Amino acid sequence: MAAAGPGPGAAAPAAPARGIRAWLRSAFRFATDRNDFRRNLLVNLGLFAAGVWVARNLTDIDLMAPQPLP
Repeated sequence: MAAAGPGPGAAAPAAPARGIRAWLRSAFRFATDRNDFRRNLLVNLGLFAAGVWVARNLTDIDLMAPQPLP
């Protein structure tokens, strides 16, 4: 039995993108592919970087200090 092409989980070889429409189509496909390891990796790294940024920039806020009265 011969394979008829890539299965639903396999990525087809991508042609060079041309124009903003093709870029948006590939970005949408990249964002909505549930089985894409690269997407998961980028999302996790982005969330980690955002958490590091928040932790570094909010460490000087004392949450227990009394708030100024209006």
